[in-house]
Amino acid sequence: MTDSTIHSAAGIEVRGLTKSFGDVHAVRGIDLTIRPGETVAILGPNGAGKSTTIDLLLGLATPDAGTVSILGDPPAVAVKAGRVAAMLQTGGLIREITVGELVDMVASLYAAPMDPGEALALTGLSDLAGRRTDGLSGGETQRVRFALAIVANPSFVVLDEPTVALDVEARREFWATIRTFADRGTTIVFATHYLDEADANADRIVLLADGRVVADGSVTDIKAHVGVRTIRFTLAGAATGDFAGLPGVVDVECHGDSVRLRCDDADSTLRALVAAQPEARDFEVRGADLEEAFVQLTADTTDATEEFAR
Repeated sequence: MTDSTIHSAAGIEVRGLTKSFGDVHAVRGIDLTIRPGETVAILGPNGAGKSTTIDLLLGLATPDAGTVSILGDPPAVAVKAGRVAAMLQTGGLIREITVGELVDMVASLYAAPMDPGEALALTGLSDLAGRRTDGLSGGETQRVRFALAIVANPSFVVLDEPTVALDVEARREFWATIRTFADRGTTIVFATHYLDEADANADRIVLLADGRVVADGSVTDIKAHVGVRTIRFTLAGAATGDFAGLPGVVDVECHGDSVRLRCDDADSTLRALVAAQPEARDFEVRGADLEEAFVQLTADTTDATEEFAR
């Protein structure tokens, strides 16, 4: 077995991780295992411990207790070897240099980098290699920052709020770039406030609240934890009072002829609704979305942690 195989099999292991800043307990005993090749989203409200956890993963902060193993090594060793790369919230590009020159320069810092041309191609920057960095749009700048991370040829990439302040089109293009790179088998961990990004791009979600892991699973698993489902339909002259007494209904919204019912027993609600309102049409039944799951699971961290662990 080669050294690279050993590192690939090791993945990322976090055990009993804690970190405080004075009286602020940012991370409270996190345990986490990330398998090679996974794309994992770390989510949580402000102050949940996301950025501190990322700093601990990268060796940018020292834990008060617990351990972090990155591909079989301490973070500092893995980073120095070029097996770990990061794109953090802060940081700009060197000015008065071309994109190609900058990527070449960063590649020269590593013992076994990716070919700079390949890094440019993977991030959709080949046509911009001759452009100066101070002439880039926001989305192009983020793609260059990502190219600078991956040119190290890492096995593990960390992205902290990578699309903040980008417009919708730039966000879409950036995530297309991420997915292209992830398809090579690279492990990716990202933190974001955009739940749609996690829903669309993560194999797995780790939800933090108050410095603890309150949920850990696939997007489907996280959504399934919320028992409430939504029934949407159309009914002329609909009024809120027409539906509040139906079995299983916990909330009613009417907007003109459009009605939305939130239900904790959608089957019973639907049967009663069809019987009571035979003129209703255009039915749509769906489970909770990621936002609803996020809100419920972080509303009471103690109850959420105990319930999700069962």
